[in-house]
Amino acid sequence: MQTMPAHAAHHQDNEIETLEEFDAIVSARGTLAGFRVQAVDLTDRTRELLTTDTAGAVFLGCAMREEAAAKVRAAGALVFPPVPDLPFDPYRGHAYTPGELFASLDKGYEQTPDALAYAWFQQTKADGDVYASMLRSVHDDSVSDALDELLRGTRVVGVMGGHAMARGTQAYERAARLGRALAGAGFTVATGGGPGAMEAANLGAYAAPYDDAMLADACQLLGKAPSFTPSITEWARSAFEVRERWPKGNHSVGIPTWFYGHEPPNAFASHIAKYFANATREDGLLARSNAGVVFLPGAAGTVQEVFDNATPNYYESRGEPTPMVLVDRVHWTERLPVWPLLQSLARNRSMEPRIALVDHVEEAPEALVRLARASVG
Repeated sequence: MQTMPAHAAHHQDNEIETLEEFDAIVSARGTLAGFRVQAVDLTDRTRELLTTDTAGAVFLGCAMREEAAAKVRAAGALVFPPVPDLPFDPYRGHAYTPGELFASLDKGYEQTPDALAYAWFQQTKADGDVYASMLRSVHDDSVSDALDELLRGTRVVGVMGGHAMARGTQAYERAARLGRALAGAGFTVATGGGPGAMEAANLGAYAAPYDDAMLADACQLLGKAPSFTPSITEWARSAFEVRERWPKGNHSVGIPTWFYGHEPPNAFASHIAKYFANATREDGLLARSNAGVVFLPGAAGTVQEVFDNATPNYYESRGEPTPMVLVDRVHWTERLPVWPLLQSLARNRSMEPRIALVDHVEEAPEALVRLARASVG
């Protein structure tokens, strides 16, 4: 089973994202010249900052005492100070965790950092404040950088599908089994990070180290709160109950957005790259699905994702086309006849042998492998 890479292992050699890295660099090299220090609390490292060369360094959102800040600026460093009174850190160096976004859930979802960030987004978007717009852009760029570091060297399969798929249904459990099968085959599962089919796939990946009975029991427990409406709080609490009962889950990625902030992120993605800009998020999710994408039944959002993925495959703008597997023949040929159009687009192009339509979700992993062979054949 594939393991997600450690946070610190894959970022640029001149990036410092933890206090441990800061201490190690200062001790080993004796200089911070040219380094980028990102969202590290340096309040207790005043002596080091006063005595270490910081020429050309950049400090992004690093708390430090005023005398240290004055010294590093005078020595030629650029200092972007922390922004007070924000419900998020725009300079963050890592993806979010479920525990981080759902902190204070015991007081109700409305008190969590996730809900507070959405409320801030709604307010500042309405105000049209250019400063807030800049902070959102900095945040999203930081999240993209963290996601690239996290996924480097992994084989990522995207799983797309609608948010309306309810817990406790056969469709939900099948989507979870898909996520479990993909994780068990060594893929990193990536979803849009929200409820429904997205949560099911992340749950399945989480359940990969456990047996079939665990997944069935987890689905049954979650079925007591089948939807995030009317209560996100109860919906999220039931997910954390599953995590507490089976704490050794596998890794996966969720890439949600505050643009659809009425939809909460799901708690089964171990790493959550949440964006303010939905377009950045959607393109980033598909671009990082380097081992292919499985499209479960969905509505307008999933249809958009099919063709967002088909376009670079058609033009080969990201290199060799990646596999695309659509699940549920009736859905994609009759309810929403996407498949005939996708076939027409692919005809006589290099993407033609890399698309497939299957009847059942259980067929998707084998179809991905078959299409991948076509990609290298």
